[in-house]
Amino acid sequence: MKILSHRGHWKEENEKNTIDAIKRAFDQGFGIESDIRDLDGRLVISHNPADGTCPMAEDVFKLMRDNQDKYCFAINIKADGLKEMLGELLLKYQIDNYFTFDMSVPQMLEYREKGIQYYTRQSEYEKEPVLYHEAAGVWVDAFEDDEWITEELVQKHLENGKTVCIVSPDLHKKDNLGFWKRLISYGLNWEQIMLCTDRPDDAKEYFKEFVD
Repeated sequence: MKILSHRGHWKEENEKNTIDAIKRAFDQGFGIESDIRDLDGRLVISHNPADGTCPMAEDVFKLMRDNQDKYCFAINIKADGLKEMLGELLLKYQIDNYFTFDMSVPQMLEYREKGIQYYTRQSEYEKEPVLYHEAAGVWVDAFEDDEWITEELVQKHLENGKTVCIVSPDLHKKDNLGFWKRLISYGLNWEQIMLCTDRPDDAKEYFKEFVD
């Protein structure tokens, strides 16, 4: 299993999506999930509408290069029309350990055509993942009830050659331990599983037998 630290490895709420939190995640051996938007013709890291205080996305790719592209970057696409700038940065820094997700379907088609790796989505509201065939993986997200995330569902994606990134319930302010206990009971190929969480240290300890 690979652990993705949600918006970096932050200690306080105001550290989310900061370069310090992202660097801390890499230093402690975690990948990251973070949000990308555009501002004045450049890509920035920001979940909310961007301003001049937002970190430059290019600085994240520099950190990835400095870490030999070892840690995955789950790139949450927050605006249309980013693919050209993003493609240029991925090429400039020779980044392969990433995936994009959460863009609109028309944008997903454009990312596919450009050869930028994308994950499709599945949730209780998106029961059939769109553009599944060419997706590199599936972002599995339970907003209300996670009982539908069964061993059979995850195994089917793995058998279809997809990596699966599962959103931990703590991202939605829900208890994660019951879900983690159920997940660990599944007989899965953990090399093809990612877990996105606000509690990366706890996850690393809980899943220590399976964490890369």
